[in-house]
Amino acid sequence: MSATRKDLGHSGLKVASVGLGCMNFGLMCDQARATAIVDAALEAGVDFFDVADIYGGPAGKAEALLGKALGARRAQIVLATKFGAKLGGRGGAADQGGSREYIVKALEDSLTRLGTDYVDLYQHHFPDSATPIEETLRALDDLVRSGKVRHIGCSNYSGDQLRAAAVAARTAGLKAFVSAQNRYSLLQRGIEKDLVPIAQGQQVGIIPYFPLESGLLSGKYRRGEKPPPDTRFGKWGGGGGFVSEERWAIVERLQAYGESIGRSVLELAMGWLVAQPYVATVIAGVTRPEQITQNVRAASWSPTPEELERIGAIAGGG
Repeated sequence: MSATRKDLGHSGLKVASVGLGCMNFGLMCDQARATAIVDAALEAGVDFFDVADIYGGPAGKAEALLGKALGARRAQIVLATKFGAKLGGRGGAADQGGSREYIVKALEDSLTRLGTDYVDLYQHHFPDSATPIEETLRALDDLVRSGKVRHIGCSNYSGDQLRAAAVAARTAGLKAFVSAQNRYSLLQRGIEKDLVPIAQGQQVGIIPYFPLESGLLSGKYRRGEKPPPDTRFGKWGGGGGFVSEERWAIVERLQAYGESIGRSVLELAMGWLVAQPYVATVIAGVTRPEQITQNVRAASWSPTPEELERIGAIAGGG
């Protein structure tokens, strides 16, 4: 069992179709657990590891744990991190998070924590409306030319913002984004109408985050049943904003369809995403080593065109 490989946009890189999201490192995983998860990921053929400078509680801890867990194996993987988000998990852009001064310092700090001298994919975490996109791209272009960054990407950009960035890069002769990391799952499909058409036109690979809606599409939770205490839903006292009556109903319909074709909800969720031609790699956060193995196994299922259509119809376009 190993993950299939897909193009990371127009970067020329191929990456495993299932990546590892490291947001839980430092929050729900200590060093020993993080290392065990990294070991399991590498064993399963996963070679795309995604983190951010604000992850970890305190910020930066996730990068430090990941760097130590990788150790000498760092060169074997595609290492992605992000900059430009507010601290404290509040979401949104940091003040001047797209400025040259911010970017240069953020990268140096990330490199130190990760224990490496380059990042394979450096992503702008949230668009910064206060800074011209050309300034952001010029700073990133300089970092690519310096060898400290191999490729650049964006996260949480709209279709219009991605188009504007592509035009700015082309006009000024700068490196362009090769990837766009946005929330995308069977239950969250808004980017299909906005971002995806622009991304396809620019050969930008989509990297879905929250592909399992924080576990709602993992198949381990049931409506009306108390979630296990060691799970995210258990620790949160429920699914929070990830659940609603409508979403539970969709999950139950997916489960029924999956049972009719001998597939789990997890296989439907992962297999459907990986099958989308514009998706480069699917990054699901995990808290236990066996979960990354399960994700890779689930994504190895290739739905038929009829199954893809049926799954998409059950989930709807919302």
